Amino acid sequence: MHEASALGIRVEERRPPNGLCGVYYEPARLIILDESLPDFQRRCTLCHELVHARYHDTGCGTTYGVKAERRARRETALKLIDPIEYASAEELHEGDAYRIACELDVTLQVVEDYRRLLRDTMR
Repeated sequence: MHEASALGIRVEERRPPNGLCGVYYEPARLIILDESLPDFQRRCTLCHELVHARYHDTGCGTTYGVKAERRARRETALKLIDPIEYASAEELHEGDAYRIACELDVTLQVVEDYRRLLRDTMR
């Protein structure tokens, strides 16, 4: 929440529209997080929405929105996953993405996004 405050972003917890976990609304500089999220998911969602806020993203329905979403997912994975901890969890859990996510206290989506980054880097 400190980063949100530093960016001048207000964060509210309630039910976002359309069953989303979170949403960023640029005109109001507002992030809405689903109040029912467990802590690990709230942290991942907040990190993701803060990336949108940092770049003043306005929506996901356009070509630009698709790029903004890809950027938010990439930056969230890089911020929340430490490479050494990931490598250790990968070995410990024999590549099981769900167990790795539990070990690292992130969502399965963040692990999958991190893996995509690793694959893209190896090309």
